[in-house]
Amino acid sequence: MDESTFVAVAERELERIEYALEACGAELEVEVQPGGVLEVSFEDDSKLVINRHVAAREIWLAARSGGFHFRLEDGQWRDTRGGEALYIVLSRVVSDQGGRAVTVTPAE
Repeated sequence: MDESTFVAVAERELERIEYALEACGAELEVEVQPGGVLEVSFEDDSKLVINRHVAAREIWLAARSGGFHFRLEDGQWRDTRGGEALYIVLSRVVSDQGGRAVTVTPAE
């Protein structure tokens, strides 16, 4: 995938992530930062940072529990280490940092 295609695909996914986070029911605030970055703040002042990494053609997630890299494979963003789907990992880290179980589901 060339750079411009990746940026377009990643931007669409970041928008989906933004809407999914806002709809998940967790007490959080999502701020869109320049350059393809979402900063998610929780009531306890912890943060998640989700961004596109153009050189690697990945979406990166930095959470209190660690860092995750997702690559598009067969139409799904999958963790490059464990193979888990992006929204499964996102649900887990948002639940952990938000203090209650939520499911982050992508908007279609």
